[in-house]
Amino acid sequence: MLTITAIIRAKKGHEATMRQALLDVVEHVRANEPSTVGYYVSQDAADPCGFATYERYLDQAAMDRHNNSPAVARFFEIAKPILDGEVILVSANEIASKRE
Repeated sequence: MLTITAIIRAKKGHEATMRQALLDVVEHVRANEPSTVGYYVSQDAADPCGFATYERYLDQAAMDRHNNSPAVARFFEIAKPILDGEVILVSANEIASKRE
């Protein structure tokens, strides 16, 4: 299982726009990406400008399909002007999990 964790900060005043842009990606994933095993988006409870995604993919092909999708391209079109700093990405091989 391949994973990506992304830490994203929106400029103050742009929290709602960033939140909606991330939710739009989630909708695309649900409708179009059966090989994306999990796609989670969180907003920092103490700092509404902070967001995180945790993404789980069956394989590199699934990750590549997601990263090259129109939904991700659209997200970055919206997000780039309202980012507060660089997006921090951690790509990893999952070594353990708990399934419910």
